[in-house]
Amino acid sequence: MKIHEKYIQRCIQLAQNGLGTTYPNPMVGSVLVHNDQIIGEGWHRKAGEPHAEVHAIRSVKNPELLKEATIYVSLEPCSHFGKTPPCSDLILEKGIPNIVVGTVDPFAAVAGKGIERLRAAGRNVTVGVLENECRALNKRFFTFHNQQRPYIILKWAQSADGFIAPLAKEKREPVWISNRYARQLVHQWRSEEQAILVGTQTVLDDNPKLDTRDWWGKNPTRIVLDRSGKISTDFHVKDGKTATIVITAEENLTATDQVDYQNCIFESSLPQQIAGILFQKGLQSVLIEGGQKTLQSFIDAGLWDEARVFESGITLGSGLAAPQFNAPVAHTETIVENQLKMYYRHD
Repeated sequence: MKIHEKYIQRCIQLAQNGLGTTYPNPMVGSVLVHNDQIIGEGWHRKAGEPHAEVHAIRSVKNPELLKEATIYVSLEPCSHFGKTPPCSDLILEKGIPNIVVGTVDPFAAVAGKGIERLRAAGRNVTVGVLENECRALNKRFFTFHNQQRPYIILKWAQSADGFIAPLAKEKREPVWISNRYARQLVHQWRSEEQAILVGTQTVLDDNPKLDTRDWWGKNPTRIVLDRSGKISTDFHVKDGKTATIVITAEENLTATDQVDYQNCIFESSLPQQIAGILFQKGLQSVLIEGGQKTLQSFIDAGLWDEARVFESGITLGSGLAAPQFNAPVAHTETIVENQLKMYYRHD
C-alpha cells in the first residue's frame, strides 16, 4: 500500500497543474509504472481536451510495457462518452492489467461505473488509496456534486485593531489594508475559482473590477448583489468585459451578452438562494470578497467552506468591524508584513 501511496501522491501533484483550467471537469493526474519505474505521466489540462490517463499512456515510449504495467489515477477513470471517449475503454484497449484509483468519482455519469467496467473485464483494480487527499484535491467538484452548491471561500483583510475599512472615504476606490504581495496572491486566487462575489455597498464604495489583472488566468464570473438597482452602468462591474450575474429584487431587467440578472427574495435565506443560483449556473466555486454584511450573512448561515483572512499591522482606530466567526486557525503564513490565516469549516 505504501508503494501505491507514493504514486497516487505523484498523481495529486500532477493534477494540481490544472487548478483553474479544467472546469467543469475535476483535476486529475495519472502515472504509469513498470517494475517500480515511472514510464508515463499526465494530467487533465482543460475541459474538452484529453484526460490524464490519455496523456500518461501517450507519454510511454515503449507501448509494449503497458501490458505489464500499473496505471495510477487520482480519480476513477470515466466510463461514458462526453467530449472525449471513455478512459476505461482506453485502459482495456491497451491491455493494462493493474489499476489503482485514489477515489470514486461523485459525478452521476461515472460514480463507480468505470471501476465496475474494469473489474468486469478481469482487471485488478485497487480503490481508495490516499482517498481523503484525493477528495481534498477536488473539494470544489465534490462539494458541487454532493451538496449541490459551490465551494464557498470567504476572504477579507483586517487591520491590527479588527477593522476592514474606514467608516468614511474621500474617493470611490479601495482603502488598502493588505500589502501589494497579498493583493497579487488574491488575484491568483481569483484565477483559480469560477466566481467572485461582492455586495452592493462594496461596489458603491470601491468600484472594484473583480478581475485577475495582477495575475495570469481567466477572470472569474462576477456575482454582484444589487437589491434595488443602485449600481449604474458606469461602475466597472457593468463594463461588459467579464461575465457578470447581478442578483436583485428588481424585475423585468434586460440582460446583455455579459450581464445576466437573477431574482432573489432578499428578506429570507439569501445566502442559500445565492448558492442555489450559482449551482444552477454550473459554478463550482465562489470567492466572496465583501463586504462585511455579505460575509457575515454567509457565516451566520453556516454556508462557507474556508476563510482566508489577511491581518495587517495597520491600525485604523475606528471603522467597519471585521466579520465575526468561531473557527480555529488551521494555517498561518507570512506575506511580507501581513499574516494570512486560513480557517476551515467542519460539520
